[in-house]
Amino acid sequence: MGLPAMYLIFFGFGFQSLSSGGGNYLAFLAPGIMSFQAVMAGTVGGSILWADRRWGMLAQLLVGPFTRTEYLFGIMLTSLLLGLGGAALMLVIAVVLLGTTTVTLGGGLVAFGAIALGSIFFGSAMLLLAALVKSNNAYNSIQILLIFFVNFASTVFYPASPSLPLVLRALFVLNPLTYIADTARAGYAGTLGGTNALEMGILAVESAVVLVLAVRAYLRSDVSLE
Repeated sequence: MGLPAMYLIFFGFGFQSLSSGGGNYLAFLAPGIMSFQAVMAGTVGGSILWADRRWGMLAQLLVGPFTRTEYLFGIMLTSLLLGLGGAALMLVIAVVLLGTTTVTLGGGLVAFGAIALGSIFFGSAMLLLAALVKSNNAYNSIQILLIFFVNFASTVFYPASPSLPLVLRALFVLNPLTYIADTARAGYAGTLGGTNALEMGILAVESAVVLVLAVRAYLRSDVSLE
């Protein structure tokens, strides 16, 4: 949670100082950083699975009264709780920095709903990666690349402006974090509309597909990498 908090503080005030009357950048950034918590939570879930397989902890857990499915969904619950808890913490920090908030109960519920879906999506994606990769260096390298790619090729830090190159605009559209950030920002600002409902629907379908793929890959994977 420390890295997103530093993004919010330093980027928020730093880029706000470059603004020339174009609005409050910190208020724009806050829901984006809340959304980024879904990615960070997903990396924790994937890392738990990879480490448990690497060090034989999963094999030891399965000796007890636990099934592989229960273990898997325990990790998914962990990712979900971390995503929502991190987003709540970022919201508190944003309120402290801004001195006020425009979030309503309904808008907040939609924003946190989008982050919950995002936590499931990225948790599933990282679990899929952890189930398929057997090298620690490969896992860490791919995970770090994915984090930076989905973070900066999204609307977390800046809007999807028509002035962006076509390739970048396409990446924004394909990136699930864009849907999470757009919906969370609309809920935060009270500007929800039909586009956000469509984005939530797409995100829900993507989350379900990736979750199914992660479960299938995990159930076929080795219990231990030893």
